[in-house]
Amino acid sequence: MSDLSNIGFNIESEEQFREIVEKSFESATTIEVPWGSYIHFVDPSGAEFWTQLNLENEFIGFHPHFHGMSRRPVSIVREIEGEESDLDGMFYAWANPSESDDPESGEYPFVFNVPDIKALPEMNYPRNVDIQLSAFAIEFEFYPNEDDYYGSEDEEVQFAVESFMPVGLYNFEDEDETPEAYAVFSGIITQSEKRKNEMTGEEFYWMLVETLGGEVDVVASLDMCDELPNVLGVIQGQFWLSGRILD
Repeated sequence: MSDLSNIGFNIESEEQFREIVEKSFESATTIEVPWGSYIHFVDPSGAEFWTQLNLENEFIGFHPHFHGMSRRPVSIVREIEGEESDLDGMFYAWANPSESDDPESGEYPFVFNVPDIKALPEMNYPRNVDIQLSAFAIEFEFYPNEDDYYGSEDEEVQFAVESFMPVGLYNFEDEDETPEAYAVFSGIITQSEKRKNEMTGEEFYWMLVETLGGEVDVVASLDMCDELPNVLGVIQGQFWLSGRILD
């Protein structure tokens, strides 16, 4: 539920969540797949709500997303099945892939959730595509400029102003562990706005951030920062990743 507050759905109870889901159905698009259907709602602010129904039209899950401006090349290596429902899933990919024949080459590997993964056409892997990637803030620090950022860093452990650590992959080699769509990264803000979710009337921050490997749309609750982060400022934090294929 905390991810939803980053796009203006400040839900505090199961009843309130049910009301939001039912209201989203009024203007949503239904996407049918062999395992059920996705109910896709898009708010003018860019906030997206993906509700999952099984073949009996019963609620089985949901995922938020944000329709942003980022565009970055990745090499999708394989699909990772979700654990919560038949309509869940993630991609294991490499950011900014190289032009070599090795599919697992590029800046770094990472995992991102895909809210409509079972609605995508069948693909052969590896496959180079462009994606729009959204990062839902779990926690972050904001610095008005690069000097402030580097001045705050521990002298023994300094991360570049554009860095990306796919922390959701750290236990991937353990057969009993499933990777998660989490990352810790830092980057430079190239655009920022305070957006208003028109369904709920709640505001949230949106930032287009340049980080290692490409652009990412960052969304965050107003509670996480006292003021709108400025352009050319730097953010660093932990985020949950959701992406959609643009091709």
